[in-house]
Amino acid sequence: MNFDNTEKAYRLKSNKELYRALYIYQMISNNTLVTLGSKLALLALRLKLPVAGLFKFTVFKQFCAGSHKEDSLKLVERLETLNVKSYMHFAAEGQKSEAGMDLSLEKTLETLSFSKSTQALPFTVFKATSLGAFALFEKKSKGAILNSEEIAAWERMLKRVRTCCDLAKKLNVRMLIDAEESWVQDAIDEMAENMMEMYNQNEAIIFTTVQMYRKDRLPYIKELIQKGENKNFKIGIKLVRGAYIEKENDRADEIGMPSPICESKESTDQNFDAALDYILPRLERSNLFIGSHSESSILKTTQWMKENKLQNDHHSIWFSQLYGMADHISFNLASKGYQVVKYVPYGPVKDVIPYLIRRAEENTSVSGQTPRELKLIKEELQRRRLKAVTT
Repeated sequence: MNFDNTEKAYRLKSNKELYRALYIYQMISNNTLVTLGSKLALLALRLKLPVAGLFKFTVFKQFCAGSHKEDSLKLVERLETLNVKSYMHFAAEGQKSEAGMDLSLEKTLETLSFSKSTQALPFTVFKATSLGAFALFEKKSKGAILNSEEIAAWERMLKRVRTCCDLAKKLNVRMLIDAEESWVQDAIDEMAENMMEMYNQNEAIIFTTVQMYRKDRLPYIKELIQKGENKNFKIGIKLVRGAYIEKENDRADEIGMPSPICESKESTDQNFDAALDYILPRLERSNLFIGSHSESSILKTTQWMKENKLQNDHHSIWFSQLYGMADHISFNLASKGYQVVKYVPYGPVKDVIPYLIRRAEENTSVSGQTPRELKLIKEELQRRRLKAVTT
């Protein structure tokens, strides 16, 4: 595998789109700018100030497919021409009202329905806290006793989740359940495990997400796979490093407890690769969805597949990167026949701003990622300039 082929990596991007990407990555490489801008944007949202315009032609264009599903489907079709699949997500986060949660359910079901109509959309996804209140997941994760009103709200959340899983099973579209903050994750884990036990009897339809920047996740994976073995159901695991680093560390400081997050990127990398070492030999029980922008972890997996004589398009292994990021990994993998899926979020600009802020913060906190993106984009622009001169 060679991830340096920029011609393959950026085949779908025009010069204009590449220059915009260059500008965006230069902007989000500035930690101070991202930190200050994120806080101001969230404050403006709370005050209902008109900030959507600031995002629409910058980070929104880079990391989101569009405001409506029709925009996203056009992108999905373009990606499929290069053997890259997609999974779409209405990326409005943190719904607090019952109406908002019902809207999230409606959008998830809608995404499932049109995912069935094309092989380009083999997965879909939902965030548990878009279908139930964050505070409810937090209380449940603490083991606190719910009052009658909270019990009723929890049952409504479970009904929404089961409705999504029922349709995923019926349409044979795989469903990813996102991981979230550590203080709500225990309740999400319990719910996701129950859904896998219910729907994954013969194949992995429901996938849970495991964030390997948490110190406790490798033992959790071992317990989860053993549980699948004991209860005879398939385990679907989306393996990621994690996207809430700043928030996790800040909260740990505030409440005076050790951070649940690994002390360094190197420790996280070791944790992630240890999970690969454990899961890959157990594919008869597990399906693995690798959500990673780490070239070394991807290469570790492809090398293992080669050594164990697995075909590049093995049905139990998927590689995934976020739209607008790590194109050098996605398109070079796809050119070799590996199963690659891009995460394609969409939604009204003002509703996806929290998601966009996470993307910006993630790029400033992951060592080496933004410089690598900038280097490759500059190389491709230079290659195109030289080609234009010689032709």
